[in-house]
Amino acid sequence: MRIVIAGGHGKIALRLERLLAHRGDEPVGLIRKPEQEPDLRAIGAKAVLCDLEKAGVEEVAAHLLGADAAVFAAGAGPGSGVDRKDTVDRGASALLAEAAERAGVRRFIQISSMGAGRPPAPGSEEVWAAYIKAKTDAESDLRARDLDWTILRPGGLTDGPGVGEVTLSESPLPRGQVPREDVAAVIVALLDAPGTRHRVLELIGGDIPILDAVGRLENGSGAPR
Repeated sequence: MRIVIAGGHGKIALRLERLLAHRGDEPVGLIRKPEQEPDLRAIGAKAVLCDLEKAGVEEVAAHLLGADAAVFAAGAGPGSGVDRKDTVDRGASALLAEAAERAGVRRFIQISSMGAGRPPAPGSEEVWAAYIKAKTDAESDLRARDLDWTILRPGGLTDGPGVGEVTLSESPLPRGQVPREDVAAVIVALLDAPGTRHRVLELIGGDIPILDAVGRLENGSGAPR
C-alpha cells in the first residue's frame, strides 16, 4: 500500500513509516523542512516537501494521487500558541481530508486526542483549550466527509518502547498513557481493518494484543469492560 502521512517527521509518523516500510508498504511523509528528508530516507520512507499551513488543496491532492490511504499525524507541537493549534490541528487536517476527497483516496485515519469531542473543562489553560477545540473541530469536519475515516484518540503519549498490548474502545476510557510505538502499530492494524471505518476510538495502554484489540472492534465486541 502507498500511505501518505501528514506530519511526516513527527514522533508517531516516523515510527509509523518505519513499520510500514518494514512490511513492504510505501510510506510517503509530507514534511515542512528539506533537512528532515534524510531521517525519512533512513527508515525507508519517501519524503515530500509540503507545508500544510501554506499549500493549497490542489497541491496536496496531487501528492495523494494513487495513494491507498492518508494518515493525519501532524500537530502544532509543544510551545505553539493558540493560532497554530487552529491552523495545524484543525486547518491542516481539513485540508488533507479535502485533498483526499479530490484525489479519490477514501481511507483516512486521523490522530486526534483523548478529551476531544467535548468542550474543554472550565478553567482549562488557554492553549490546551485551543488544542482540544481544534481537535474537536477537525473531528467534526472529517465525520461530515464522504471518506472511510477512522478517528484515533490516544491518551498521554510516551517515548518508551512499545509493549504491543493496548486498550482500544469506542466507549470513553479513563485517562492513561500509551507509547507512541504502540500508537503507530495500532494505525498499521487499522489500515488493514476496513471494519473500523466510521469509528471514533480511544486508546491507552492495556493487556490486549494490538491485532486482537482491532479484531474485536471489527467483530463488534469492542474492548472488555
